[in-house]
This record gives sequence, structure tokens and C-alpha cells, in this order.
Amino acid sequence: MNDMDYMKEILAVGGAFVAAIVWLVRLEAKALGNEREIKRLWQQRKEDLEQAQAARDETNKMLAEMRTDIKMILKNFSLLKDRDS
Repeated sequence: MNDMDYMKEILAVGGAFVAAIVWLVRLEAKALGNEREIKRLWQQRKEDLEQAQAARDETNKMLAEMRTDIKMILKNFSLLKDRDS
């Protein structure tokens, strides 16, 4: 084997090694990007759940007020009905 063949073999192995390193670096960058995206999605989910809970609480409060108002109206209506009788 002469020096030129030896250099070709070293360059081929070296090129494959460099390509593997580049691939691993890109893979790691993609994994880190995915990790950041997952954290962002979890944070967004947490915020969405908090907003949904606040909306439910507000709706429940409004329904409780409406229930109280309806009871008062029915009570007043029955008092008026009894008075007219």
C-alpha cells in the first residue's frame, strides 16, 4: 500500500467521522429545541387550565346570583298571588 492509498483511507474515515459528529450535533440541537417546545406547551397548558378555571368560577358565580334572583322572584310572586286570593 503506498502513501496515496493510505491518505485516501484516512480521509474517508476522517470524513465519515466528521459527518457522524456533525449529525450528532444536529441531533442534539433538535432534541434541545424539542425540549424547549415541550416546556412551552406545558406552560401554555397550565395557563389555559387556569383561564378555564377562572371562567368556570365566574360562570358558577353568575349562576348562583341568577338562582338567588329567581328564588326571590318566585317568592315575591307567591306572596302577590296569596295576597290577591
